[in-house]
Amino acid sequence: MALALPRAIGARQVKTGSLRRGEVLWAYIFLAPWIVGLVVFILGPILFSLGLSFFDYTLGGGDATFIGLNNWIKAFTQDEQFWPSILRTFAYTLVVVPLSVFGALMIAILLNQKLRATTFYRTVFFMPHLTPIVAATFIWLWLLNPQYGLLDEIIWQIGFHLTGTGWKGPGWFGDPNWALPSLMLVALWAAIGGNMMVIFLAGLQGIPQELYEVAAIDGANARARFWHVTLPMVSPTLFFNSVLACIAAFQTFEVAFIGTKGGPAYATWLYSIQIYHTTFDLFDMGYGSTLAWILFIALSMFTFLQFRSARNWVYYGGEPR
Repeated sequence: MALALPRAIGARQVKTGSLRRGEVLWAYIFLAPWIVGLVVFILGPILFSLGLSFFDYTLGGGDATFIGLNNWIKAFTQDEQFWPSILRTFAYTLVVVPLSVFGALMIAILLNQKLRATTFYRTVFFMPHLTPIVAATFIWLWLLNPQYGLLDEIIWQIGFHLTGTGWKGPGWFGDPNWALPSLMLVALWAAIGGNMMVIFLAGLQGIPQELYEVAAIDGANARARFWHVTLPMVSPTLFFNSVLACIAAFQTFEVAFIGTKGGPAYATWLYSIQIYHTTFDLFDMGYGSTLAWILFIALSMFTFLQFRSARNWVYYGGEPR
């Protein structure tokens, strides 16, 4: 009897182990189509583009020629639009990311209040995110048209009623000084009520109400509760949204390409436009791959710095780490 029990346990363990191996096998079988697609359509082209960055290859222009680091040197020392496009992209990111993240947080806090028709307001704020970017861009091109645009007409009417002469609105997308701010305006309109707001709303609803009650009992006003309760508890969500917003801002393409095609006078020539122009207008696949990899490296470094800085302010239930 003493020997029978260990044998039974051993047989059960062998059977359980074989079942687990069978489950793992079937898991890989079901994952196989996705793994093949990942390797063939994502990882394969990524690695191929890395190799292509060391070649001089123009699509339809003959065989590729190995040139080593010449494409990389060209980007940093010879391309006249390389550094200006990077500076424009940084300026765009420095404005759009903080305003969109802060705006999404404020809207989420507002929609988290127990107000009437909350569902309706949430739908209204999220609707711009459902609008296709192409359609939204053309709508904004009409709204910001300096000749017959609705916004300039409103500005003129306000100026007429205040001064009797009317004010002439800015040139918006047609003015080199206003083209980039116009892109920022469209980006903020689309971002503030989108996924960031929904994610913030989920994070806010996960905060225990007892913390607010205790803070109120201790005499904390609304601003103190926001600073000492809401922000620490929502800091992981804030960090997550900030990382995604930075990545999206650095890769902004559709609005600039559809709205201005990088103009006027290169005012909206962002780095993504530079990559597109090199690759699909000039068909310089080698140099275009180099530009794409420079963006990848820059985003990786910037994201790494964000993760390092998160140790000092992101709260996970203990000390910030």
